[in-house]
Order: sequence, then C-alpha cells, then structure tokens
Amino acid sequence: MRLVAVKQVVIQVDNVALQGELTLPETATGLVLFAQVSGASGHTSRNRLIALMLNDVDIGTLLFDLLIPDEIVEPMRRFDIGLLCDRLRAATKFVEELARERRLRLGYFGSGTGAAAAMRAAAAPPGCMRIDAVVSRSGRIDLAGHEALSELTSPLLMIVGEADPFVLNLNVHAAARVTCKKRLEVIPGATNRFEEPGAMERVGKLAIGWFQDRFV
Repeated sequence: MRLVAVKQVVIQVDNVALQGELTLPETATGLVLFAQVSGASGHTSRNRLIALMLNDVDIGTLLFDLLIPDEIVEPMRRFDIGLLCDRLRAATKFVEELARERRLRLGYFGSGTGAAAAMRAAAAPPGCMRIDAVVSRSGRIDLAGHEALSELTSPLLMIVGEADPFVLNLNVHAAARVTCKKRLEVIPGATNRFEEPGAMERVGKLAIGWFQDRFV
C-alpha cells in the first residue's frame, strides 16, 4: 500500500500566518503549490479534487490560501498581485528544504488572480528554486504584468472554459506575449467555475499530464 503523509503547516509571512495542508506520497516525484485566493484556507472542493488526483499519481501538494479570512473581504486584496506573489514565494521558500532533500520538482497550480501571482513568482529572481511547470485554471494571467509574461521560462498550461469568453479572450492575448513552452486548452461547454459534470475531472487530467511530463 502506498504511504501518503499529510501534515498541517503554518507559513509565516511578515505578521500573517497562512494555514496549509501538505500532502506528500512516499514516492513523490514533485510537489505542486496551489496559488488561490478563496478565503477558505485552500480547502475549496475544486482544488481539493485536483490535489487528490495529483496525490493519486505520486505528486505532492500544498493546499493553502494566499489571503487570510479577514483579508478576503477587502476586494482590492484579491487583485494585489505583488502581495499574492510575495506570499507564494514565501510558501515556496517554506518547502525548499524538503524539495531538495526529497529531490522533488516544483510546480504551481493557480486559479483566478492566483494564476497571475504564480506566473510572476515563477519568473523569480536568482536564489529561488526553479519552478518546473505552471498550470493556470481560469487564470487572470493578464494581470501578471508584461515583465513576467515575457520572462517566464517555466512551461505554462492554460485551461479555460469554452463558456467563459471574457477570461478566454484575456488568456489568448496574454499568451501571445509568453515566449516559453505553452499550451492553451479550452474545455467544451465549461464555465468559469467548471461546475459542469466532468469538467473539473478534465482539468485534473490535463494538469496531471502537464506536471508528470516535467517531473521526470
């Protein structure tokens, strides 16, 4: 039977404590950090489903929220990409020693404005561990900024619902400025929240393939 270690963690960033859940299969090849802004401490049903799917194929996950509940009520916090990016980088630093010890590849899975933070964090300054792959689900990658879009080297998979024309259009235009390996996948009939039957499972399968190909 495959062993999976689950640990509740606290990521301290300045005077804010981000609560998270670290899940690491015994034979994990990589670790994916979820960059989300939900106010639910990383325990949204959609991201938890994706995390479980990744765990089932020996990929570790760190589920946490980039904002604490008191901050989520401030609308502008969700769009403070600099703040979200700094916190994601702090979370990356938090797992760096573990990643080096276990020789784990690192990846980001971002949704909404969290995807913009993931892209900016992946285009990190020298001294940070390389992010081997980034997956964006309904991501506002247009908010990552021109510098991050042009300097990103981590392979990027963008997943958008067909019935979400606003975000789809933003992704198409932002992707044109990305020079690294990239792919845009459009899920037929899916809306922004991917609540349609089978839509989130399709997202999970695409994410698994993207990460597995780069965690070897």
